[in-house]
Amino acid sequence: MQTNLSNQALSLPRAKEAEDILRTCVHCGFCNATCPTYQLLGNELDGPRGRIYLIKQMLEGEPVSDKTQLHLDRCLTCRNCETTCPSGVKYHSLLDIGRDMLDRSVERPLAQRVMRSGLRKVIPRPRAFGAMLKAGQLLRGALPSTIADKIPHNVISAGTRPPVRHERRMLILEGCAQRSLSPNTNAATARVLDRLGVSIEAVSEAGCCGAVDYHLDAQNAGLDRARRNIDAWWPKIAAGAEGIIQTASGCGAFVKEYGHLLRDDPAYAEKARRVSELACDIGEALARLPIESLSVKPDKRVAFHCPCTLQHAQKLGGSIEGLLTRLGFTLTGVPDAHLCCGSAGTYAFTQPELSRKLRDNKLDALESGKPDVIATANIGCQTHLGGAGRTAVRHWIEIVDEAIA
Repeated sequence: MQTNLSNQALSLPRAKEAEDILRTCVHCGFCNATCPTYQLLGNELDGPRGRIYLIKQMLEGEPVSDKTQLHLDRCLTCRNCETTCPSGVKYHSLLDIGRDMLDRSVERPLAQRVMRSGLRKVIPRPRAFGAMLKAGQLLRGALPSTIADKIPHNVISAGTRPPVRHERRMLILEGCAQRSLSPNTNAATARVLDRLGVSIEAVSEAGCCGAVDYHLDAQNAGLDRARRNIDAWWPKIAAGAEGIIQTASGCGAFVKEYGHLLRDDPAYAEKARRVSELACDIGEALARLPIESLSVKPDKRVAFHCPCTLQHAQKLGGSIEGLLTRLGFTLTGVPDAHLCCGSAGTYAFTQPELSRKLRDNKLDALESGKPDVIATANIGCQTHLGGAGRTAVRHWIEIVDEAIA
């Protein structure tokens, strides 16, 4: 695709990156075939190719408006289009660049600004989020369904974590919202790894991965959170920690981007690169260990929902299904497993109607094989799908932990 960036666009820190991505696109349209929002809306501007054109026009100096913002906001950033694209277009990076430039040009309505600021202030802060969650559980009946659906009815408390006792050690991202919504997930991870001779070292100073800020009009704030996490992990990395586990694939996808996003920061570029190298989904960590030594006795039929951040961003589609099969679980078929469930970080709050349609479609697919439980690998998907009040949704590592004799 030919480009002619404006002087304003050329002054952007990521101008060359944007131009390179645009020139990679051959506007073939294959991406629209797997884009969830294009499938629902049928509008060229609500598919990747149309959004690329909108960003291109903006970077070339053409006028933009709230309509431009609407079409970019409707993107889930599921990255399904990247899996489909025969030219290897790094769409999500171009979208980040375009959204950042657009937010500087078009002011959002007050209601949107308040909501986005509120989400940024609450979700990344575990204490604030935990307090809001407890209040929401008490006031559930008085809340709008878009919020009430996100509040789990049953939160499984964290079981005992084993002490650090093995020579092999890994770090874990404790996360933010997951600490309150599913506190047993990381505890189950620690127990399973302990049985395989690996200890988990918690680093309390590491907090939110930064994705919430980064994708809600505050990219610099998101990168500052990345730097804080790098600082928190670095002493343990220097001492020999062999990996940094993420049990939320959305966080994992973002941590693996630290090296790219901070590549021009002289103080953090090398450390960020190393952190991204060490970052691994819990499924990646277990795949390198002798999991057949675990005495697992599965008693449930499982439908696995592979989050977009696992299959399209981290390119780990099929990996968890393979692990569960190796452990003896019976997996039910899931039609259109490549499509997004509609969670997409805070998308369920910012685009509730589209999000709910995608959720219901995904649940119909997941339940088509009559599973006993739905397993997933991301807290956002888990909460979003579970909010429908249909089949129970759990993190897959908890299901494995409970099945170990």
